[in-house]
Amino acid sequence: MSEQAVITKTDCWEPDVRNLVTEDDTPVDNWGSEKQQRLLASSIYSSPPRSKILAAANVGLFYTSEEPAIVPDVLLSLDVTVPQDWWKKSNRSYMVWKFGKPPEVVIEIVSNKEGEELGDKLKTYAQIGVKYYIVYDPNQQLGKKVLRVHELRERRYEETNETWLLEVGLGVTLWSGVFEGRQDVWLRWCDRKGNVLLTGDERAQILAEKLRELGVDPDTL
Repeated sequence: MSEQAVITKTDCWEPDVRNLVTEDDTPVDNWGSEKQQRLLASSIYSSPPRSKILAAANVGLFYTSEEPAIVPDVLLSLDVTVPQDWWKKSNRSYMVWKFGKPPEVVIEIVSNKEGEELGDKLKTYAQIGVKYYIVYDPNQQLGKKVLRVHELRERRYEETNETWLLEVGLGVTLWSGVFEGRQDVWLRWCDRKGNVLLTGDERAQILAEKLRELGVDPDTL
C-alpha cells in the first residue's frame, strides 16, 4: 500500500458509533423550558441570512466516543450545517469529531437544583471547549442571579457581566413579552443594540401592520 493511501485512510477514520445512544425517547421537560428552548432555536433561523449556523434544542453533544452524550438545552454552532443524511447513526447528534469543533454557545435552563448546571456540566463544557456557557435560572433555583454568562479563558470559565458574545456576533437579553400566547420573561438573542431577534410570527405581525398602514388588509391576501 502506498504512503498516500495510508494518509488518506487515516484522514477519513472515524470512531465506531454503533453503540452510542443518540436518543433515548425520554422527554422530561416542563412547559416553560420547552417553549424557552424553542424560542431560542427557532428565532435563529427566522433572523436575516448570515453565515452557516446551527441551533438545536435537546440534541446530544458527543465529545468522545468513549463517553455518553451531554445534552444541552440549546446549542449554537457557527459555520456548520447538519449533514444531509441526518438519519445515519453517525449524523444523528452533534459529534465534535464530525463537525470539527465544539459549538460556540451552550445554554442550560434551570428547572431544579439537581441539574449540576454550575457543577459537573460547567466543568464538562469547559473540557469540551465551548466558548460561552449560559445558565438561565428563571426561578432562581441556584441563587439570586437569573442569568449567568461564562466565557472560556485559558480552558477555564470565568463568569462575566458581558452579555454580548463577541466571537459569535450575538448577545443575549431578558425580554418581557408574549411568546405563543404566553406572557413571561424570556431569554432571547439580540443584536449589539439590544434588539431581539424576531421569530417568524413576529415578523409576520410587523408586515401585517405595515400593510394595514398602507390600506391593505393582509387577511384578504
